[in-house]
Amino acid sequence: MQTMNLADYKAKNFLWDVDGSTATITLNRPERKNPLTFESYAELRDLFRSLNYSSDIDAVVIRGAGGNFCSGGDVHEIIGPLTEMSMKELLAFTRMTGDLVKAMRACRQPIISAVEGVCAGAGAIIVMSSDLRYASSDAKVSFLFNRVGLAGCDMGACAMLPRIIGQGRASELLFLGRSLKAEEGERWGFFNAISDDPYQTAAEFAKRITQGPTFANGITKMQLQQEWNMSVDQAIEAEAQAQAICMQTEDFSRAYNAFVKKESPVFKGD
Repeated sequence: MQTMNLADYKAKNFLWDVDGSTATITLNRPERKNPLTFESYAELRDLFRSLNYSSDIDAVVIRGAGGNFCSGGDVHEIIGPLTEMSMKELLAFTRMTGDLVKAMRACRQPIISAVEGVCAGAGAIIVMSSDLRYASSDAKVSFLFNRVGLAGCDMGACAMLPRIIGQGRASELLFLGRSLKAEEGERWGFFNAISDDPYQTAAEFAKRITQGPTFANGITKMQLQQEWNMSVDQAIEAEAQAQAICMQTEDFSRAYNAFVKKESPVFKGD
């Protein structure tokens, strides 16, 4: 598939801003704590699918407007209609939401979440599915599916959350639906750090990532994802092949030549 430029993408259900090669997605319904709708789910899924073929975006930051990240699926626009759907319609919806996570994990760009305030349900899943996570001190993450009569196994939570924080801790959150506060989340390894300005912190890390060897970073993300399903021997072979590919890049040659000249390399992602 031909690569595409997404700097001029026109979002319909959230804000989309690009600074250099870093894109920022802002969930922008602050009066309702930024809940998702059927339309925003689908647009996010399609955008992340497109990002995998983007030639101009090398990192993505996700945040919410108005001091909260995301309150989950909109009660009136999603939860209510779901109670009246047929099994066929319900399965189409749950597969679509799962496809958002698949698209986030499959795109080459590292995804960084900046979390403030309320982060619940599908919002918690989006943060879980990100590569890096930074929180304000008032952030509260809730996998609250249990509290609305649903199983905790939503959008990959039972597969991914235990790998991040451990089986017992994940079980506690998914069985009880309780909030994970920022300090506890950092201690458990869910958050990379707590920050007075998590968006600024996320943007700084995104900039550092985009200044690195972006082709190789994409390979790293792919291997981090795919090696969950490999034996150690398979993973070692996959990494051997991946590293051999990276050794053919111009960035690898640039790094060597810069080292010889005692200079800092300037990576270009090729």
